[in-house]
Amino acid sequence: MKNFTLMILCAGFGSRMLNLTRSTPKPLLKYKNKILLKNTIDFFTNIGCDEILINTHYLHNKIKKYLDKNFKNYPIQMIYEKKLLGTGGGVKNIFNHTKRKKICVVNSDIFWTKKNKLDIKYFLENYQDVSHCKMLLSKDINFLGLKKEKGDFNLKRNVVTNFNSKNEKLYYSGLQIVSKNIFNNRKNIFSMSEIWTKLIKKNQIKGYVIPSKIRHIGDKNSISEN
Repeated sequence: MKNFTLMILCAGFGSRMLNLTRSTPKPLLKYKNKILLKNTIDFFTNIGCDEILINTHYLHNKIKKYLDKNFKNYPIQMIYEKKLLGTGGGVKNIFNHTKRKKICVVNSDIFWTKKNKLDIKYFLENYQDVSHCKMLLSKDINFLGLKKEKGDFNLKRNVVTNFNSKNEKLYYSGLQIVSKNIFNNRKNIFSMSEIWTKLIKKNQIKGYVIPSKIRHIGDKNSISEN
């Protein structure tokens, strides 16, 4: 897998980390002695990512300083949101900074490992063929760290549906492929969930369940788990 663009969501306040993010932005926290943002950059550049776009807001200068020091020669562009645009608005805005019409979008609080490598490469195969959105999902048993008691979505014939307790619960892994066209006629500030709701009604989100385990470093408790 080569030549794809990755957006890393880094604009949030990380409030579920409590005191850990009072002076440190969540993407710069460490899990297993490795900075979350570095883990994401290293993982995706290793499988062929050649353009990285990072949106920032909270403590953005610390993220910039870290990137300038450690990734000076990497194809990374930081986009500062003076006013938070929301997860959907942030992704929409990113398309103003890349020529590509399809991009991968990842949360900064997923800890990737070598065991995920082949699964993610498979997920990204033919990513240019994604017409609207494609989600990476995880089974309950494989989704480690912070998660809701009920699942996020279900999957029927590789199409993502709203969660129904009668079906196997699946969690959103924090990685998706999106096409620029799903943001047409949208306002500037909105949540990605608004887009998902609309697309699910039209059966326009494809899904793939990752076979390997994946870890969500979503709160203070999960950052100390093994």
